[in-house]
Amino acid sequence: GSLVVNYPFDDDQQGIAIYSKSPDDAVFQQLALSYSKENAKMYQGSPCKDMYPTEYFPHGITNGAQWYNVPGGMQDWNYLNTNCFEVTIELGCVKYPKADELPEYWEQNRRSLLQFMKQV
Repeated sequence: GSLVVNYPFDDDQQGIAIYSKSPDDAVFQQLALSYSKENAKMYQGSPCKDMYPTEYFPHGITNGAQWYNVPGGMQDWNYLNTNCFEVTIELGCVKYPKADELPEYWEQNRRSLLQFMKQV
């Protein structure tokens, strides 16, 4: 896990971790930023320093393929085949948080979710 919003493309023709710009790259960046700006820890860009000390996401967002290459991912498939603008929101450094931590996750993401919905 991590704390970041990733946007298409998740794959590139070379199959390596490199920025892979979609035709709607600016829109995807706007959508991703609308979410990350409302989550202070995400927006800082280095939320998981203890687990991933070199990982950095400027403003809490990343192009999927630049982070790591995912050939055949659902995010890209939906975009290319159904015109669905999909982003992947990673909500935390721990994949399976404890139940008593969930209210904190809600508080960290409530404003982000509302801002994201306003983008419609």
